[in-house]
Amino acid sequence: MFLNSLKIDNYKNLDKLKFNFNKKINCFIGKNGIGKTNIIDSIYHLAFTKSYFNPSTSQNVKIGEDFFSINGNFEINNRDEKVHCYYKSGDKKIIKKNGKQYKRISDHIGLINLIIISPHDRNLITEGSEMRRKFIDSVIGQVDKIYLQKVIDYGKVIIQRNSLLKYFFINRKFDKDTLDTYNQQLITLGTPIFKERNNFLKTFIPIFKNYYSEISSGNEFVDITYKSDLNSGSFSEILQDSESKDRFLQYTSKGIHKDDLNFTIENNKIKNFGSQGQQKSFLIALKLAQFDYYKTEFGNSPLVLLDDIFDKLDQERVRQIVQILENKDFGQIFITDTHIDRVKDALSGLKNKEEIFDLQEIYSNG
Repeated sequence: MFLNSLKIDNYKNLDKLKFNFNKKINCFIGKNGIGKTNIIDSIYHLAFTKSYFNPSTSQNVKIGEDFFSINGNFEINNRDEKVHCYYKSGDKKIIKKNGKQYKRISDHIGLINLIIISPHDRNLITEGSEMRRKFIDSVIGQVDKIYLQKVIDYGKVIIQRNSLLKYFFINRKFDKDTLDTYNQQLITLGTPIFKERNNFLKTFIPIFKNYYSEISSGNEFVDITYKSDLNSGSFSEILQDSESKDRFLQYTSKGIHKDDLNFTIENNKIKNFGSQGQQKSFLIALKLAQFDYYKTEFGNSPLVLLDDIFDKLDQERVRQIVQILENKDFGQIFITDTHIDRVKDALSGLKNKEEIFDLQEIYSNG
């Protein structure tokens, strides 16, 4: 899979930009605030029909303008695919493939496979369990739309069950038959979600650990453990045991909506005991494992978007990451950085010649 060219109009702080890309490595260089990350984000937007950093569509329009437009010419499975994303203030977003508008934007998801690694991903370590569940669900859901629909439907039932529990509490009533109806829906949807998450992680975690070992030269031990209420019993038993507590709390306290991933380094939480470099290495290993998963499932190499990944890493880790990118036959890569010398030094050992876009120079030349 390749992105051959990109045209951007009024996206975030970007005015009008056009790029023709190298099929291997493309680097956007410039000072902070110049728009490097927004270029990366526009590519993400073409794949997932939303920004990675700000899902609010209206806030992605450049200040003072009333629309944005992103055009990408892709090569996917030896076919040319032209993707256009357009939004005008007050209207619905439009996504077109080869000039034909999708009836449902969701039908576009899955055409363009990519992974993104960004400082924004640190939320996976620092924030609550919801971020880590979203990560699992987004990775599996990119491959399996039926799974993603189950997750969406499960969330709707949780909202309905919580409303019922609140109604019981406020009105001092209780109807076990009605509650059991919602319980059965949660069991029907939640049990296969748990099984699919569990099966996915059994495959994913060893790949992640291998990548981290390569990045750290085998000097550090990291692990991921899957925390779920369903590890200790059937969903039916868990809901039954927590019924009294749920009625008092007025919400569903147990279930796969509470699942989490425990990230550790040397058997300690990486959030508390990992350095900035170790945390960044952890996140990069996560995303590289995601790349492997997609490549296996889709049969082609996803695009790789690397936003400011060399910052906070020592030279040895940078060297190891670059070797991985070379040796593992990654596909087309897009990199942002503030220092052109750092990028050139990091990529100097690669066989493939990179294309460097100096944004300051591009803007100066109009």
